[in-house]
Amino acid sequence: MDFSLIASLLTLIYFLALLCIFHVLKNFQTAQGAIAWIVGLISFPYITVLLYFFFGRSRFEGYVEARRIGDKELSHISESLSAYSETCICPSPSDNREHDVITQLTTMPFTQHNHAQLLVDGLETYTSMFSAIREAKEYILIEFYIVRHDSTGEKLSTLLLDKLAQGVKVYFLYDDIGSAKLSNRYINTLISAGAQIRSFNTTSKRRKRFQINFRNHRKIVIIDGHIGFVGGLNIGDEYLGLHSKLSPWRDTHLKLKGPAVLALQISFIEDWYWSANKVPELNWTPTIVYAHEPESEDASVLIIPSSAADEFNTCELFFLNCINHATDRLWIASPYFVPSMKIMSALQLAALRGVDVRVMIPDNPDQILVYYAAFSYLETADLSGIKIFRYKAGFMHQKVMLVDNRYACVGTANLDNRSMRLNFEVTALVCNTQFINEVETMLTHDFSGCSQSTAQDYRQRSWAFRIVCRGARLFAPIL
Repeated sequence: MDFSLIASLLTLIYFLALLCIFHVLKNFQTAQGAIAWIVGLISFPYITVLLYFFFGRSRFEGYVEARRIGDKELSHISESLSAYSETCICPSPSDNREHDVITQLTTMPFTQHNHAQLLVDGLETYTSMFSAIREAKEYILIEFYIVRHDSTGEKLSTLLLDKLAQGVKVYFLYDDIGSAKLSNRYINTLISAGAQIRSFNTTSKRRKRFQINFRNHRKIVIIDGHIGFVGGLNIGDEYLGLHSKLSPWRDTHLKLKGPAVLALQISFIEDWYWSANKVPELNWTPTIVYAHEPESEDASVLIIPSSAADEFNTCELFFLNCINHATDRLWIASPYFVPSMKIMSALQLAALRGVDVRVMIPDNPDQILVYYAAFSYLETADLSGIKIFRYKAGFMHQKVMLVDNRYACVGTANLDNRSMRLNFEVTALVCNTQFINEVETMLTHDFSGCSQSTAQDYRQRSWAFRIVCRGARLFAPIL
């Protein structure tokens, strides 16, 4: 009986392994990832089958269907926005193919008559964000990967409770993996006051189970459809430099005013519909910011949402497009540098054709595997002229890119496989001379607090360290 039971279990495990291999062959995106899974499923099926259920999927199931249904409910929004298209949407330049490629990829238009304000640390970001929340008249949309029940989280909760008491609607969306430690008391207090709160639900409900490898990494706040925030900061004390080991914390956020806020709002609404199965009544009349106003010169902005539910690998293709079109300068700040082979090859080609390619990463890491894996790229980077800088003045968490003197990007996407293929991310691309100059000044100051890391830094390490680095790189598909 015991042998029969063991034989049956082994048969079941190998049958499941075969099903997983079939799924890999049917759905794989990279040959390297497929080979790794197949080798694991054949060699160690007892462990790998379970891992594959949680980490093997490359598409976020159910979201596409929900988006399709939700878009039907959003059809009236498209109709109302079309009335403002001539005023709000930038005309496509006849000689700029890059413009057309990006808008086709993202299915979002470039909008004009926006104001973009750079926010360069936690204090500046929270001060601006909380001030805007205090001025809310109709509704507040909030979406974060991490929300902590600490002093910063309490401050946000107090503000929201005050606005709810004034009749302002609150729609609050958080990732249930990133915010796993968020207390029920925090959530229930806001719900009792009238807030609509949902988790992104990658672990609950039948259609969403076994999808914990996907994350909603977006950070969005929208006030009345007029003011929007997006960038690298979540809600937590560490972003104010209060972390015991990762302080001071270096991050960047962006405040938007203008038609681009409505594009950001569409990204939020799709996520909200996935979690709540309803579309709230919101403002869809754009705020127009003209160049003669004292706030800022006119900024053209493109909102770039990307996710594992997209038809294309939007995030990776967007980065590739930016890298391939850079002619003079490509500065990237990312806390996690574990690029795909495509991204690394594009960076090499950019450096070889004379582009000033700089990548800023933290010297003090929050994820040790990512730290080791980044070392394994130094030889390849150094060979082609890519300059890797390690930020020494604390933990660097910003996600910023500067391309020539043409545009700057601030968002949530890192230069790793997780952001490229697994996470729900959002990035704001800004075309505006004043804003680009501000980003250049900010990054120049940040680079002054860095030390350049070269291939020699990797070669002079012990053989054991280099083996660990190469081993860590094997986990690139899920880092």
